[in-house]
Amino acid sequence: MKILWARGEATVRDVYEELRQHRTVAYTTVMTMLGVLEGKQHVQKLAGEDRAFIYRPVLPRDEVVANMTNEFVGRVFNGSGRALVEQMLQNGSISREELNEISRLPLN
Repeated sequence: MKILWARGEATVRDVYEELRQHRTVAYTTVMTMLGVLEGKQHVQKLAGEDRAFIYRPVLPRDEVVANMTNEFVGRVFNGSGRALVEQMLQNGSISREELNEISRLPLN
């Protein structure tokens, strides 16, 4: 999804080539994952040139991230953002400095 959001649209080959720069991945795995994302209606598949399909994200990144975050916090921490932050402080994945920065962010 990150690649599709960054590019706006891409073929399986485009996604595959970009992923290969960072890790080993099979072309068929990329094709399967894009098919799964299409089935979940996260991406739209359009006919492209040379029989290659073009994939586009359906929802903007911010909306997907918000939905995934809310789902994760709900499922893992029973909806408690506090429990998530406590866990992150305990295991060192967020620092006190970062927490202080977060506390200064405006609330919606």
